[in-house]
Amino acid sequence: MARTWDQEHRAADLWEEHAALYVRTLGAACAGTVRPLLDAVQVGPGTRVLDVGTGPGTVAAAAADRGAAVTACDSSAAMVDLARAAAPTARTLVAALPRLPFPDGSFDVAVGNFVLGHAGPTGAVVAELRRVVRSGGRVGLTGWTDVPTAGQTLLGRSLRAAGAPPSAPDRLRPPWSGYPGDPAGLARLLSAAGLREAACRTVSWDHRVGVAAWSEGIARLLRTGLLTSAGTDPAVVDRIVRHAAALSIVFRTPDGELLLPHVALLAHGWR
Repeated sequence: MARTWDQEHRAADLWEEHAALYVRTLGAACAGTVRPLLDAVQVGPGTRVLDVGTGPGTVAAAAADRGAAVTACDSSAAMVDLARAAAPTARTLVAALPRLPFPDGSFDVAVGNFVLGHAGPTGAVVAELRRVVRSGGRVGLTGWTDVPTAGQTLLGRSLRAAGAPPSAPDRLRPPWSGYPGDPAGLARLLSAAGLREAACRTVSWDHRVGVAAWSEGIARLLRTGLLTSAGTDPAVVDRIVRHAAALSIVFRTPDGELLLPHVALLAHGWR
């Protein structure tokens, strides 16, 4: 039986108890799109910004640093607590897509960093963000591409090398999401939701992280049971970490850090 949006939403709540770990691992890798995202939707002093799926508040904090009036929300109360600490001048609350508790036209800009594919059917998500921005307002979104880089596939390759089956692909991009994963498809989806001058391009960056910190983070993520159906067997975790260390050598810098290449989609449009 196909999993429904409600079932997937409950599964995503597993991050509630691992919010701080997310910040140090997956959340850190997602920070590379923040500046181009805010630039694309012209966030500056006085801009009324809604940051949906704020997670640890990375986008909210960056928008606040530009002088914007920020509202940030997430479905996870633990994430909202982290966002509140990261962006103390922002209004923060627990709220989830695809239905937000804001009147029509409440904001100048609505942004979501890597919420697509995880926050409800993508068309409904974009339509809801269009609803909450004013006429002439902007919507900006990022999401992963169908063709990841070697840096992004490092963990998956480590799982395969260790003979550990990853979590079901549907968990990463559930069938109900309707997320296209390519620039042309995402631009068309924004247009279909009623956004004008919809455009989408790829953004590339290197995620810099210490070797020891990356290995520790991978081990801790594996022990949560979120990344592999093999569970949390210590021997399996150790085997995966050893393979990850061997495969990561090509990304090491002379100063002992890893530079992991990443690529994502950045889409935006006007109401």
